Amino acid sequence: MFKRSLVTTALPYANGPIHIGHLAGVYIPADIYVRYLRLKHVPVAFIGGSDEHGVPVTIRAKQEGITVQEVVDRYHELIQKSFEEFGISFDVYGRTTSATHHKTASDFFRKLYDENKLIVQETEQFFDEQTQEFLTDRNIKGECPRCHSQGAYGDQCEKCGATLSPEELINPYNANTGNPLTKKRTSHWYLPLDAYQPWLEEWILQDHKEWRPNVYGQCKSWLDTGLKPRAVTRDLSWGIPVPVENAEGKVLYVWFDAPIGYISNTKDLCEQNPAFGKWETWWQDEETRLIHFIGKDNIVFHCIVFPTMLKAHGKFILPDNVPSNEFLNLEGDKLSTSRNWAVWLHEYLVDFPNKQDVLRYVLTANAPETKDNDFTWSDFQARNNNELVAVYGNFVNRTLVLTNKYFDGKVPPLKNLTETDKQVLESLNEIKTSVEALLDDFHFRDAQKVAMNLARVGNKYLTETEPWQLAKTDMERVGTILHVCLQLVANLAIVFEPFLPFSSEKLRKMINLSACEWDDLGKQDILQVGHSLGKVALLFDKIEDAEIAKQLNRLEEIKQANIVQQEQEALKSWQPQPIKAPTDIETFDKIDIRVGKVLKCEKVPKSEKLLRFTIDDGVSERTILSGIAQSYPNCEVLVGKQILFVANFPPRKMMGIESNGMILSVCDADGRLVVTTASEEVKNGTTVG
Repeated sequence: MFKRSLVTTALPYANGPIHIGHLAGVYIPADIYVRYLRLKHVPVAFIGGSDEHGVPVTIRAKQEGITVQEVVDRYHELIQKSFEEFGISFDVYGRTTSATHHKTASDFFRKLYDENKLIVQETEQFFDEQTQEFLTDRNIKGECPRCHSQGAYGDQCEKCGATLSPEELINPYNANTGNPLTKKRTSHWYLPLDAYQPWLEEWILQDHKEWRPNVYGQCKSWLDTGLKPRAVTRDLSWGIPVPVENAEGKVLYVWFDAPIGYISNTKDLCEQNPAFGKWETWWQDEETRLIHFIGKDNIVFHCIVFPTMLKAHGKFILPDNVPSNEFLNLEGDKLSTSRNWAVWLHEYLVDFPNKQDVLRYVLTANAPETKDNDFTWSDFQARNNNELVAVYGNFVNRTLVLTNKYFDGKVPPLKNLTETDKQVLESLNEIKTSVEALLDDFHFRDAQKVAMNLARVGNKYLTETEPWQLAKTDMERVGTILHVCLQLVANLAIVFEPFLPFSSEKLRKMINLSACEWDDLGKQDILQVGHSLGKVALLFDKIEDAEIAKQLNRLEEIKQANIVQQEQEALKSWQPQPIKAPTDIETFDKIDIRVGKVLKCEKVPKSEKLLRFTIDDGVSERTILSGIAQSYPNCEVLVGKQILFVANFPPRKMMGIESNGMILSVCDADGRLVVTTASEEVKNGTTVG
């Protein structure tokens, strides 16, 4: 049905370097798939580029005191270099500040505008009176309404991960100046998604049930809720100016102009490389298969919004599949550019030179294809040492070293095959069928696992046949065993090429195999008898404990720095709570507040929040439960202190424990609960008031 494949990847913001979450979620899966198609000689165009508009780049520019253009120039170059160093084999890597993109995006908007495909709406948006600017979601901060951490953004809380809107924030303020905000009315153009809902329901829910469950499910959820018009312009100074009259100070919304970058970058590719033909062939020919590789935060844009834009325009093909991954965490915490909680690619190569494939392998093995997954340095070390070194590298090294030792580095004859030999060789056909099926369905993690199983087969075969022992009596049998092993090695070089391109190239040189062809995968005679091998070297190196300790120490330093920054953020935005409604002395007198000494304080088993206090109240010992465990991870520091508590609250059972009273505490600016204590020692049981 399809003659060619057009593969795109989400455009990373040019406001910082690339980290492992980007690789795992989008770029490695896309590169694996494209390399696989090229090995099969399927015509493919692999389109990437930097997103150089939007709020994140303007925030970075203000933080560094430089122009936005300087920011995007720097990070576009760094991002592009990182992708090249990790073998992400784009045919073109463009940028949304290019002249081609500005014209393409402007023309796209103008066509929808001229054909009355857009509507105008007036809304209230947050406005900073002092700087005289409208604030986008990412430029607004405040207290998270879910976890009450300070410094949550207007679109997301990076501490608890909640998706937010600026209206939900408590005490919102300008993230750049700290100024309080007001609301002001403004008009914008909107894409009426609701008008396309019936078509989207049929196109997605009926025609694309084969999409990944996370993609299909998120789309269905949005459709079930009912679509609403979405703004395609914003009040900003940085971006593509809205190409109509009376639109001064307004630019195309970044989500609108960014996916058009796929089209403009394809135009540049075809202009720069005539071998790709006309750009219209890739975007307007029904025999082209369009595939978007994205993270789950981009599902709605690529499955609902961008297809609606393409449909409204009328001349473009629609995506055939959108293989979206979930998120990758780092050591149990969400990756974050703003908090520097990441493994940056350009820094990784300083600490682990020439180990691009190790990271590619580990990220694919832990790919968050169906759920969020976690990258840990201990797992990284274990997979390198126990799989790449001990399984794949060990099999290759043993095979090549033994061939050099017994047959002068030449492929020996194949004679008198046993049933075991035949079974091992037949496994080659099975691996091709299995890997192909998995790659065609975008199951990259399982496909790599199957590829590694071929090395396991080889190791098992070598261990069981023991050619080093047979060399004492039966060199013909040794030759047959090594011939079989060499065919497995050649197949490994091919099957791992999409996953580990640097290692496959290194291995091909070691076995003197000039090129990789997917059609050769599964063959039992890739290396002919008498074929001379190249120079043998270790395919992978062991990673030592000290190297991992260095990475863990770095993360601990970042964690501590983030704690300090969060405390400073909380102090900057902290405001005292409003005074409560007036009450009278009679009401206050009903509350019996006393001083008691903490005899024991311990965490309640199976509870994250509760501490169990044993208190000397001057008459006896009493138990009080308090939900302040997260503020006192070392609760033993409270033992011996005289604290204030309410003595006459009725008993209450929690977690099967009866609590008699309430510990008094205050909420600090950073959200931490601090137990109130007596400033001087008094008799236990002394009343307050």
